[in-house]
Amino acid sequence: MLNFILIIVAYLSGSISSAIIVCKLGRLPDPRSTGSKNPGTTNVLRTGGKKYAVLTLFGDLLKGLIPTVIAVWLNLPDWVIALVMLVAFLGHLYPVFFNFKGGKGVATAIGCILGLDFIFGLIVVGIWLLIALMFKYSSLAALTAFALGPFIYLGAFAENLNSLQYIFLSILAISILIFIKHKENIGKILSGDEQKIG
Repeated sequence: MLNFILIIVAYLSGSISSAIIVCKLGRLPDPRSTGSKNPGTTNVLRTGGKKYAVLTLFGDLLKGLIPTVIAVWLNLPDWVIALVMLVAFLGHLYPVFFNFKGGKGVATAIGCILGLDFIFGLIVVGIWLLIALMFKYSSLAALTAFALGPFIYLGAFAENLNSLQYIFLSILAISILIFIKHKENIGKILSGDEQKIG
């Protein structure tokens, strides 16, 4: 019963849209109707500035981090940890509180993997930062980090067959969904129309 309660709580946690709440409290335009129309950190940065973007980032990180940390701390089976990560991420993409219209999930995904393994999470964040600093594209940084992430986990952090079966597949599914949600950004990068950070 605890397993399923935590899975449900993880989805509900993911469904809390930090961008929408932060913008409402800060009396900023609804991120779903301005800028890129994506309720995420980058759009809040463009429309509201650094302070509100940082609040959005931490909110989105925590809603992936906290459920995953709890699942790991309770030493729950790998399949439960994998599902907790995946549904927290899906909650951000398809939030029940906001008509199932959410963001692209990068910050929440990073929160999940930081909760799974802090060193692994730092490596993915490091890749994101490196690409973002080099090319100034948030979307390209996220795509690169999550293209490499599943295979970094598989090569250096997967401890046994269960990790390969469940947690690796969860990370892989999250990565694939990030690519799907960034389909428009990929087109803009290729055409040179993607907006740079700052």
